[in-house]
Amino acid sequence: MAAGDLVLITGASGHVGFRVLVFALQAGYRARVAVRSHAKADDILAAASIKALNSGSNISFVIVPDILADGAYDDAVNGVTYVIHCASPLTSGITEDFENKIIQPALRGTMGILESADKTPGIKRVVITSSIVAIMPVTEMFAESGTVFDGQMKVPINPGPFRADFEAYCDSKVRALAATHDFVAQKKPGFEVINIMPSFVFGKNELVTSVDDFAKGTNHLVFNQVLGIKNQMPLPGNTVYLDDVANLHVRSLDPSIPGNQDYLATSGGVEGNVFSDALDIVNKNFPDAVKQGILPNNGTQPTSKCLADASRTEKVFGFTFAGLDKQVTELAQNYIDLVAAKS
Repeated sequence: MAAGDLVLITGASGHVGFRVLVFALQAGYRARVAVRSHAKADDILAAASIKALNSGSNISFVIVPDILADGAYDDAVNGVTYVIHCASPLTSGITEDFENKIIQPALRGTMGILESADKTPGIKRVVITSSIVAIMPVTEMFAESGTVFDGQMKVPINPGPFRADFEAYCDSKVRALAATHDFVAQKKPGFEVINIMPSFVFGKNELVTSVDDFAKGTNHLVFNQVLGIKNQMPLPGNTVYLDDVANLHVRSLDPSIPGNQDYLATSGGVEGNVFSDALDIVNKNFPDAVKQGILPNNGTQPTSKCLADASRTEKVFGFTFAGLDKQVTELAQNYIDLVAAKS
């Protein structure tokens, strides 16, 4: 990278996107952040990590109120060298109209950023937040079939109807990835595209400042059991540390990282992690909080063993993904700090 290169970041008011922004600023990039409102920009600027960086002129904002509008990102990409596209809908609380609330925002948002970039000279790379579910059929996530997923499988599009929001979310990622591959093959743009495919992302969400909002995003999937919630539905034991995911996005701008590639991001080796291990991690590292009832640590979360091999990503980027211990320890400390701030 050249010092001070300008990167457009979308989704920076979200769990992954905010850490990507922090990592980009720490790496010396200038960041233009696409947000839906001035209030979102204010939330980002108020975060301790952003204040500590004294970014000043290194961060600016552009309002993109409707990412589904034609040419929504045309102005936002003007003059940038790189794009990191993290914006995508989550599934929490969505119970109907999956096509318009989940699938189309993911698909059209991704295509919109690529089409705007293709109109703009000088862009070198576009990095997109995809997901492990884009290369792993939803039926396989709970089948324990023994198949090892390494990021290369092409999953067929699900025509629906969808039984639940998670199915629709998975299909939105499948469609966005397929459309991205088609775009690169057919348009042959002047920039390279990299897809980062995280599994369940766990790590401190700095934009969550209230204990009441702690369960927002994916953190609750591992932490509900620490709070005493008993869930009987198994989850695939594929998890990844937030900072590792952010690091991958920013490192992907480096021309030494092969472009037009998909990189899987998940920890624990091929067999992944066991969710119930979080209880042992908390007992070991936070015995006083458990004894005081701050962390009840008596819930349940079964694990489905879904095999995923991210060794190629580790080799290319030259690091090993942090394990469940790091992920859970950071979340537990964050929760304890929020409880203390509330009292």
